[in-house]
Amino acid sequence: MRSLVVDTTPLRISPAFRRLWWGLSVSNLGTQLTVVAVGLQVYDITGSTLSVGVLGMFAFVPLVIFGLYGGAIVDHYDRRQVALVASLVSWAAIMVLAVQGWFGNEHVGLLYALTAVQSAANAVNSPARSAIIPRLLEPRLMPAANALQAIGFQTALTVGPLAGAALASIDFGLAYTVDAVLFTAALVAVFRLPPVPPEPSDTRRARVGLGSVVDGLRYLGTQPNVRMTFLVDLCAMVLAMPRVVFPAVGIWYLGGGATTTGILTAALAVGAVTSGLLSGGLARVVWQGRVITWAITGWAASVAAFGLVLVVVGRDRPENVLWGALAIACLTLVAAGASDEISAIFRQTILQTATPDDMRGRLQGVFIVVVAGGPRLGDMFIGSVSTVVGEGWAVVIGGVLCASVLWLLVRTQRTFWRYDARATLTTLT
Repeated sequence: MRSLVVDTTPLRISPAFRRLWWGLSVSNLGTQLTVVAVGLQVYDITGSTLSVGVLGMFAFVPLVIFGLYGGAIVDHYDRRQVALVASLVSWAAIMVLAVQGWFGNEHVGLLYALTAVQSAANAVNSPARSAIIPRLLEPRLMPAANALQAIGFQTALTVGPLAGAALASIDFGLAYTVDAVLFTAALVAVFRLPPVPPEPSDTRRARVGLGSVVDGLRYLGTQPNVRMTFLVDLCAMVLAMPRVVFPAVGIWYLGGGATTTGILTAALAVGAVTSGLLSGGLARVVWQGRVITWAITGWAASVAAFGLVLVVVGRDRPENVLWGALAIACLTLVAAGASDEISAIFRQTILQTATPDDMRGRLQGVFIVVVAGGPRLGDMFIGSVSTVVGEGWAVVIGGVLCASVLWLLVRTQRTFWRYDARATLTTLT
């Protein structure tokens, strides 16, 4: 049993990583409070679902722009300083959110602007933090470190929205204030890090600019295995992300409305947390490309099974919750969340260990764009197919397409299937 439980060695041997992990886990909880509270406040002001949707665009566009450019900044300057400045900007935006919440702001434009500022700051902060971790730990510990990171994030993703909705129902200012307090944990953790200057490089440009971003993209083009970690993730998220159908499922298929939607969303996170807690054996995996491939295959099969549950139940708008069908649907989503998290752990591990230090920030920036953009494109894809064949069959088709395209990609790029972490460790040592 000890070999199955998550490996906590990174927390034991590295005080810096331990502080960073704890600070980010606590601050991520606060971030989820704010994500829910901002959406609720926008709807409270406007009464428009479209206005809430526009909020997503104000978060996404800065994330793409600053994710790519922020990665170049990370590769040119001390990563601790970059993360600290970005964290301070984000913390200031949260403080302004708290003030406007307590004073009863009625201008939705201010919420859009503050969301954009937070998103831009996070787009710089996240690549900086991710590029710092390989400097705090040995490469062999990266799977365990990424599993621990996943546990913290997915726990926040499970608890945060529920707490955010509860606090926002009392007062929006209260939700933002709690986030501001929790975010100080991340500030303290980053502040206490040692300096993390970029390692010397003959290829680094003298100044940060668009050329630095292009250099990172060109480098990615020469690294087929790293590039595959992005492509297979896009395959999973664009073709088989089922979350867009959850609201309809709660009304037309399983009953329960918003409560069922919340349960289905939580099921994905529960699966991810469970796989993280039982990730002790992952540290010994060396054929990491194969594990990613099978994990995404498991994701696709689980999503397709979820769709089949909907097809069997039918679109009958039940008056009461169909608890048996809901339980089966949740089991399929728990399996999907667990599979996706295993894939994420090793995709991040390959990215952090197979990329040289002077390129880590830029490729982590690309990673942020892919992780943020893939599910949104997936919402559009599944949502569009649903209008033609219905939600159930749309999810089934998405799962089948995901598995088919995945294996086509792997057959095309055979080095990914043969990727051996031991070769990377030998190169680094």
